[in-house]
Amino acid sequence: MASTTQCADALTPLCRGEQSAVETYEQALAKFEGRPEAPELRQILREHEQAVSTLRQHVLRFGGEMPASSGTWGAFASLVEGTAKLFGYSSALAALRHGEEQGVHDYQSAMKNKDLSADCLTQIRSVLLPQTRHHVIVLERLIASLG
Repeated sequence: MASTTQCADALTPLCRGEQSAVETYEQALAKFEGRPEAPELRQILREHEQAVSTLRQHVLRFGGEMPASSGTWGAFASLVEGTAKLFGYSSALAALRHGEEQGVHDYQSAMKNKDLSADCLTQIRSVLLPQTRHHVIVLERLIASLG
């Protein structure tokens, strides 16, 4: 059985990824303000904020420390902003979708980690992973609507 510190260490990268998603959607929303896609992007942002909160609670409960920043993932936020400026809204949404697909991969990989507690595994399996998969579907629909 894994130690509580190992569980916190296993959750920290997921929390960092969610922090990056929050930063990325905040920047994307600045570009999409007033557009029909904005309400759904705001909803996805709220869900990522909730995921950060949930993961933070687990990390702290297991004796870990919260990452000060999203680290290298934070650069993804700048990529989305630059993509929107250079290539348009559809490309920015595709970049967001790519980030969500990476999130799906990260959650799937985390579920294989023997260091996760049963309640953390359940949270990922029942809430965080399905939510992230849904984000991919929403973004695909928004991209298709732009034609």
